[in-house]
Amino acid sequence: MNDPLNPIEKVDADFQPLSPKDQAPRSQWRRWHLPVLAFLVIGSYLVVTRHNNPAPYQKNEGAVFGTFYHFTYQSPEDLHDSLRAELQKVDESLSMFNPQSTLRRLNSGATDSTDQLFREVFRLSQQVSEATGGAFDITVAPLVNAWGFGYKNGALPDSATVDSLRQFVGFHHVSLTDDDRLVRDDPRTVLDCGAVAKGFGVDQVARFLRARGILNYMVEIGGEVVVSGENPQGQKWHVGVSRPTDDPTSQSTALDTVLTLSEGALATSGNYRNFYVTDDGRRVAHTINPATGYPIQHNILSATVLAPTCAEADAFATSFMVLGLDGAREVLGRHPELQVYFICDSAGHDKIFSNLKQ
Repeated sequence: MNDPLNPIEKVDADFQPLSPKDQAPRSQWRRWHLPVLAFLVIGSYLVVTRHNNPAPYQKNEGAVFGTFYHFTYQSPEDLHDSLRAELQKVDESLSMFNPQSTLRRLNSGATDSTDQLFREVFRLSQQVSEATGGAFDITVAPLVNAWGFGYKNGALPDSATVDSLRQFVGFHHVSLTDDDRLVRDDPRTVLDCGAVAKGFGVDQVARFLRARGILNYMVEIGGEVVVSGENPQGQKWHVGVSRPTDDPTSQSTALDTVLTLSEGALATSGNYRNFYVTDDGRRVAHTINPATGYPIQHNILSATVLAPTCAEADAFATSFMVLGLDGAREVLGRHPELQVYFICDSAGHDKIFSNLKQ
């Protein structure tokens, strides 16, 4: 039998493990465990409440890149200011109208240094140029200007002017060095990213939303679109494809079809809204063939392209307008990742060519 006066034995008794069944330490157990239980109960309630009350959808709109944008996304907070900041980054890199943009400074020869956004767009543009045999070309700006777009005056360049401009138009005249500096074979070569900048801007906004963990959204700038997840009604997103009717005022809202998408990037190119008629009644469309230097006269009235990114969709849509249906089908045979919806002119009537997998 143990000696009750043994000090070692007494210390051991004092350090028996606490139990809520013991009368003495019960208050301590309540002091530490009841708050924990309360925290768990409240936390569970908040999780269930949040699940039953999902975040609302935010809607933002405004003007950018000479057109309008519309953003719809599911988020507990309005991110409009942050999304505008993303668009501003694109403008500061790729704008032809911002005198301080990277693109303007490169064109003027003020610098040969590039920024990350410019390099991303430049490399993508060169890849699409290679894939389409030069139908897409960001050096075509001098020819576009010669035909009066941007400052429509109805004046047509003669063949000598076209030939003189063609000598420094071509995507092979520009490149990036290993340290990311732009090299131009001829200082008269001018870059214009207008045929891809809107799509790239859409990608930038969508990229920002995804980085914030936002899964349901539609980002649209001037008809170029990226969608993800569900719309506010819990359904797939519905994206309209405009009917190609002559409408230089861009007021027509007639649709040729409506696409239903849960994921994807889409862009449309056409000449039915951007053209002018000369004094002698000749219609001049804004899409210029870099190879010939003249406006295209192909049978595709409208080219809608679904691609992995909106910048790619934008660039390929322009390319297909230049190539026409036969040339576009050749490219599609080499690029199964692209889906298209073409509205073509067939003996004065619209004809649809599509490889959509819907």
